[in-house]
Parts: sequence; C-alpha cells; structure tokens
Amino acid sequence: MRAGELALWRGRLEEFAAEVFAPLARCDQRVKGWLYLRGLLLEGRRKSMQPMAERLGVDHQGLQQFMTSSTWPVEDAEPHRPPYGGLGPRLLPRYRTRPVSLREHVLAAGRGAGRSVTWRKGSKAAMSSHFVLLRVRLAGRRPKPAADGTIPLTWLIAQWPENEAEPVKYWISNLPADIPAKDLIRLAKSRWRIEHDYRELKTRLGLDHFEGRSYTGWHRHVTLASAAHLFLTEQRALPKAQARA
Repeated sequence: MRAGELALWRGRLEEFAAEVFAPLARCDQRVKGWLYLRGLLLEGRRKSMQPMAERLGVDHQGLQQFMTSSTWPVEDAEPHRPPYGGLGPRLLPRYRTRPVSLREHVLAAGRGAGRSVTWRKGSKAAMSSHFVLLRVRLAGRRPKPAADGTIPLTWLIAQWPENEAEPVKYWISNLPADIPAKDLIRLAKSRWRIEHDYRELKTRLGLDHFEGRSYTGWHRHVTLASAAHLFLTEQRALPKAQARA
C-alpha cells in the first residue's frame, strides 16, 4: 500500500491498533505496535525491521526491542461464535484464521526457531538432530474442542536436519507443555522401541494367541502377556549374573 493510500486509512488503522494493542501495559508499546502495523502495510520488498524502520523514519532498534524483548501479556485463544440468525441449526464456534498444514507452521517459524537435541546414546555415538518444537491447535475435519469450544494446545515436533531444505519428519503430541525438549524427542523417537516390544509380545509371548470368545478372557490374556513382557524387560535391565565357577 502506498503512503497516500495508507493515509486515507489512518483513522481506521488507529482504531484497529488501539483494539489490538489494548492489552499492552505501556503507551510506548502501543505506539510501536501501531508503527509496526504501518510498516507491514506500506510498500516495500522487505518487511524486516530495519527496512521498515527506514520507510517509517524511526529507529529500528526500538522496533526490534518491542518485538523481541519487551513483555507482552499472553492470553489463551478464544473461538469466535457467529451470531445466530434464528433459522436453522446454531453455528458452532470457530477460529477466525484458516487452518494451515504442519509444514506451513514449521516453515513459517523457520529452522532458526529450532534447536539441536540429543535423545539417546546409540551403539556408536550419541543420536542427535535438529528439531523445531511448536505449540499448535489441531484443526482437521473433526477437531475435538473442549466444552467451551476451545481447541487445546498440542506439541508439533518437526525434525529438520542441517542438510535438508525442509523438515523430514513430523510428530503431534499431547504431552505436557512443560516437558523438557530432550524427553519430548526421546518419546517421539521411541517408535522403534514400541514396534520391537509389540513384535516380541506377538512372536515370543503369544499376545494374539487367545482363542476364547469373551472380552474378560481376552483382557486377562493381554494383561498377563504384558506382565510377562514387563518381567523380561526388568531382567534385561539388571546386571548380568556372574557365571558359576
């Protein structure tokens, strides 16, 4: 948008910015927020802080401090409930923004938003890679909102190795928000362990060998097969017994 065109919208932009930045405690934060909106709306090939500051005629360090280190209040997202017109079924709550793919989420965050995580020791060396960890709300065709209509936050995990142009693997997890990154990745990467245990349960411990017709019998069979597997797992964790002389 050209400067002249933006000037015609100045009043509306100021009202919009006043509503958007009302939760910010300080007046200078609200002013910087308004300036940043203007910089994004104005014409320009780059919308990073320094070029925008030059177009706005302000110090880019002020914008940078506002965006990277000043304290912003954090509030939970709330769904928008469209007004009911009185005819037909009531509209369900929905979020104003369109859903985007996992890939879009991670690419928008950028590889720089990630970190290198070592999740376990391998047979030859420690196993590590670069991961981007984000908190997202799942959309899909049948999201599972809470009673108030909000969709809970979940973990989006993306493995993005150094030699790759984009992520190569994705995981979704409902583990707690305060879980350490190492534990989160270790659990995400434990699929091989789960597959190994399941194969052992079936081939060695007869998990699928039950031939009865009752749920109770099947349930107890599966329970005891799992108990047997637990026992084997505990034995492997013990130090090897000394051989007899």
